[in-house]
Amino acid sequence: MTETVIRIERIEPRGDVSEEPTYGTKGYCLGNPKFGPTKHHVKNAVYVKTFEEVAELVSAGFSLRMTGKGKRPSLVSPKGLRIVRG
Repeated sequence: MTETVIRIERIEPRGDVSEEPTYGTKGYCLGNPKFGPTKHHVKNAVYVKTFEEVAELVSAGFSLRMTGKGKRPSLVSPKGLRIVRG
């Protein structure tokens, strides 16, 4: 049995402020790597509702939009993320 995803962290948060995945009305926002330098554009965004879906896409190379207190949301590449299971 596979453990469930309990948290997704930014490995090196900006300004040492804890950052979490941004959750909006459409769900968690990810950038599709097939769009290269334009993956951050709204028209290229991919939205999912669960951490499991996020973890699956991050493992496939998608970037995840993260934010922290006093920080603007930004896309974080998969290599900058840690998926915590429990």
